[in-house]
Amino acid sequence: QVQLVESGGGLVQPGGSLRLSCAASGPTFSLYVMGWFRQAPGKEREFVAAISWIGSMTYYANSVKGRFTISRDSAKNTLYLHMNSLKPKDTAVYYCSANRGRGNYYYTTSYDYWGQGTQVTVSS
Repeated sequence: QVQLVESGGGLVQPGGSLRLSCAASGPTFSLYVMGWFRQAPGKEREFVAAISWIGSMTYYANSVKGRFTISRDSAKNTLYLHMNSLKPKDTAVYYCSANRGRGNYYYTTSYDYWGQGTQVTVSS
């Protein structure tokens, strides 16, 4: 059973940077794609970024492309999301997720495992 534990959320000013981490435990060798989603109050959970284990292919939502960078450290079984040039619209609970090669990376239903979420608040 794969477990995901997130950290790194917090309060940051617009234009600032933040790095989120997601530590994975269990049979992570079976994972195919890991991703980040976010959910603002009253809104649906939205895709942010994803990365494949094989080839390290990355995928980004248009709203974060050029500002956010997803990466992984396989030796540490850890997923990262480096967020730069943060905007108030980025305020949300951010969730780490992982799948075993099922479905499309863009959809929440494609993921088998989820972290508890970490709050990111970008205040003016």
